Amino acid sequence: MSKIKRSQRVVCMSVVCLSVLFVLFGCSSAPRVERQDIDTTIDLSGHWNDTDSQMVSKAMIEDCLRRPWIEDFKENHQGETPTVIVGQVVNRSHEHINMQTFVKDLERNLINSGRVRFVAAAGEREQVREERLDMATHASDETMKTAGKEIGADFMLIGSINTIRDAVDGKAVMYYQTNLELVDLENNLKVWIGEQKIKKLIEQPKFRW
Repeated sequence: MSKIKRSQRVVCMSVVCLSVLFVLFGCSSAPRVERQDIDTTIDLSGHWNDTDSQMVSKAMIEDCLRRPWIEDFKENHQGETPTVIVGQVVNRSHEHINMQTFVKDLERNLINSGRVRFVAAAGEREQVREERLDMATHASDETMKTAGKEIGADFMLIGSINTIRDAVDGKAVMYYQTNLELVDLENNLKVWIGEQKIKKLIEQPKFRW
């Protein structure tokens, strides 16, 4: 075989090998995505996730609504339904937790219970007030909403999420404790205190804690 033919054969084989590697590399790097049912529990890192947020918020609001403060309020206010607002719920854990989604889970469970009225948070109220000011200029008299008719909250829900972590040799125990308190805005009395705990054993042999 001449040197020219040998060289051409080597080049052809190299091109084929590179093409195969390119195809294999391209296939292995492509993301694999599967839609999951929203209620499916998926634990990847062991950190706080959507399941924890939904489970804790649901259990705590159910406990809160079972307590006597609602009936006590109605008895002292001619049967009026109490109005609640969610204040600050602080993340004091070791990890990043999206507190906004947790607060929204709390709000949803409170509102959907139908047992309390719910007022918008401070930031949301500012948007609504700006809209009313805009209405004063641009809306018709029949549809314009006037100021001074807002309903003040009777109770504020506040709280925190704390963690304790213990780890050794690729194993870790994560302990989450969520505390919520419902405070009477008229006299600062705490009418309900709730607590939910989650304990997880996480094993990650290739991960250094």
